Amino acid sequence: MNLELFEPEAIDNLLPCDGQVTDYGLILDAAQSDQYLKYFLQHLAWQQDEVFLHGQYYKTERKVVWYGDENYQYHYSGMAKQAHVWQPALFRLKQHIEHLTGHHYNSCLANLYENGTQAVGWHSDDEPSLISPNQDVVIASLSLGATRKFSFKHKWKAEKVDLLLQSGQLIVMQGQTQRYWKHRLAKSLRVFEPRVNLTFRYFHSD
Repeated sequence: MNLELFEPEAIDNLLPCDGQVTDYGLILDAAQSDQYLKYFLQHLAWQQDEVFLHGQYYKTERKVVWYGDENYQYHYSGMAKQAHVWQPALFRLKQHIEHLTGHHYNSCLANLYENGTQAVGWHSDDEPSLISPNQDVVIASLSLGATRKFSFKHKWKAEKVDLLLQSGQLIVMQGQTQRYWKHRLAKSLRVFEPRVNLTFRYFHSD
């Protein structure tokens, strides 16, 4: 069965407890999604991600780039990332998502998965620079390109949520989601097309 024949419906909260992940469904039509995908593949300053885990340095196949309001320095996985000045098309898309979600974002970490063999394991986006004084973390995640399986797993309870993210689909992780849940993008040997994931965040600089 081709699941892409069915558009995802907007859902207020995908999680059963301890957090909120709102699914806005498709916020871009097929033509818009394809246009953005092709443009960002060519015009964003992609580079291989670098991480330092368990005392070892790794350079991943997945490519990333970070944009922001200022020349922020973002630390995760033991490495520092320097923000680029907003790319105009990305900035306009940010404004559109701000209007839809009612949240302000001052940065975007973009991820490029060139095919289904590239993925990211279980993790939480709980770096101190993302946490507001009221302990809330809001991350708007827009998918472009290949449909991929995305999963949430509770850190202490036997709860798991799986969904297929389609091109043009927006989800927003907020509240205590990063405290209680991990998420991942699973590998798939059946996917040969690229996927771009844009994660809009509010970065709290020192």
